[in-house]
Amino acid sequence: ASYQQGFFGTQYLDLKARREDLRAQRYAAAVVGITTASQVADQYFSILAFRERIAIANANIAAAKRILAITQAKVNSGVSSNLDLAEQQALLAQQESTLPGLIEGEKEARYALAILLGRAPEGYDIKAQNLDGIAPPVVQPGMPSELLLRNPSIAQAEANLYSAHANVDAARSLYFPSLGLTGQAGYGPVSQLSNLFNPAGFAFSIGANIIQSIFDGGAIHARNDFAKAQQQELIATYRKTVFQAFSDVESALGTVKSTADQLALVEIQVRADAEAYRISELQYREGTIDIVSLLNNQRLLFDAQQSLVQTKLSRLEASLSLYNALGGGWEQKASDEAYKNQLDWWPL
Repeated sequence: ASYQQGFFGTQYLDLKARREDLRAQRYAAAVVGITTASQVADQYFSILAFRERIAIANANIAAAKRILAITQAKVNSGVSSNLDLAEQQALLAQQESTLPGLIEGEKEARYALAILLGRAPEGYDIKAQNLDGIAPPVVQPGMPSELLLRNPSIAQAEANLYSAHANVDAARSLYFPSLGLTGQAGYGPVSQLSNLFNPAGFAFSIGANIIQSIFDGGAIHARNDFAKAQQQELIATYRKTVFQAFSDVESALGTVKSTADQLALVEIQVRADAEAYRISELQYREGTIDIVSLLNNQRLLFDAQQSLVQTKLSRLEASLSLYNALGGGWEQKASDEAYKNQLDWWPL
């Protein structure tokens, strides 16, 4: 009887280990799914950014042609010199030279999106024309670190620990800090996050005794030295995975915050430059300023408009990075456990 009990107990452990191996593979597939979804969104945003830049370039070309016509009239009447005309012609040529590259970039991004979606690139198109209709989800302060449990990379590492018959709850309590991902007053991680990479904070120096306590239960003591070494390696992998996930979240949160701040400032700059350009064009028509002042305001506005598009794109890309780091979003729902259960049944 004791032989049968030991035999079937071993069989049970082996079956359990294989089941956890299968779960780990499914979580790995989920990582691929999240990465693919992010790539699709990134290409979509890129198309819209190119289209917005093309629209800005066309508007700037039209404005430059309008000023060129005014300058030509001034030259014909003897008010302005041919130098003024040449300078405006140069600015117009500069604006026109940017258009072919933008058009080609939009086409390449559109083809890349079609390929990601399994569509034929030729003739594929989307309706949206700019980034204005896309609002990044609001990142609420005080996100709990438990959101990272939905990260398939961490879930995969945990499944590998289960496969090695490790006590994952003990490992999680030791290596998974209890802290908020964002502070109560803003986006940035709380100051405790800096302690995450301090080995002393988790008593790593205790060494083998801590590792031994993680693998509690008499069944583990019957394992051979190879299994114990494998378990310790998986614990190290789990620790590294959690650290990397927190690092990715910290970096993404910082970028989300900085790009949001930058966007607000660039929007102010564009409005100010647009007003300055409007006034300078009126003054140039009236002859109260020379073309040098007008050209300067033109260039400032053109550059600010392009910077605005890039900042909007960067903000959306930062949101995608945070989406990836948190394994598919940052809203803690009552169905978090159901989410993980869905991953457990994810088809290979």
